Amino acid sequence: MQLSFNKTSGRRRRAPATLGELRLGEQGVLDRLDLPEGDARRLMELGFLPGNTVFAACCAPGGDPRVFRVDGSEVALRADTASRIALRTDSAAK
Repeated sequence: MQLSFNKTSGRRRRAPATLGELRLGEQGVLDRLDLPEGDARRLMELGFLPGNTVFAACCAPGGDPRVFRVDGSEVALRADTASRIALRTDSAAK
């Protein structure tokens, strides 16, 4: 009888570069919003400011939109919007 196990390769997962890459339960520090001015302004009013920590909270059954927690609020964002919000990737973000 042969048993097989799912072994990890020892490689670490690279840090998410955008909000859309965060997995459920992960967090990241906002770096910048690459969005049209009106959209960026509205998200900044909701707490999406550079330097704030964002948590990936949950998602709809189909995976889109996803809910993120930031500054005491929960905000649902579509995948295309979340992919245009950059996270810090340096060691200072940890």
